[in-house]
Amino acid sequence: MEHHEERDGLLADAVALRGKGRKEEARERLVALAARWPDDAEIAYQTAWAHDVLGLEAEAVPYYERALDDTAGPLTPDDRRGALLGLGSTYRVLGRYEDAVALLTRAVGEFPEDGSLRAFLAMALHNTGRHHEAVSLLLRLLAATSEDPSVRAYGAAIEHYAEDLDATG
Repeated sequence: MEHHEERDGLLADAVALRGKGRKEEARERLVALAARWPDDAEIAYQTAWAHDVLGLEAEAVPYYERALDDTAGPLTPDDRRGALLGLGSTYRVLGRYEDAVALLTRAVGEFPEDGSLRAFLAMALHNTGRHHEAVSLLLRLLAATSEDPSVRAYGAAIEHYAEDLDATG
């Protein structure tokens, strides 16, 4: 029990530092925690995030991958969704477009209600030259989520054309 309390306290302190804008200090503490608890998915996820917010995408990748590794224990659904989004986005930023598409496609299947995952998937599809799929996905997302009255008025037509962007009627 004492081990978990110590881990939880140290993790909470490091995350709080990031929240206070002390991002480098948070990253250093999280790297130390990840070394101490290498099989802890939550620590790996928070460490990946700490690298990402500093623009250290390449350094974030192994932590994201560790967090999503089934042997590292389960993440909460919110953290899992965040890790999938973070890793997919990071792959894309690093030019690993096919990896981004594969991961984000899986993530959208796992969290179909999450529009941010679909938006990042559309960006990755664009980067792979799959422009038709990207625009179609974005049109569906727009039709489903827009609060703009003019978009809502044409939602059915937007959905129809999302299926066949070359349709004329």
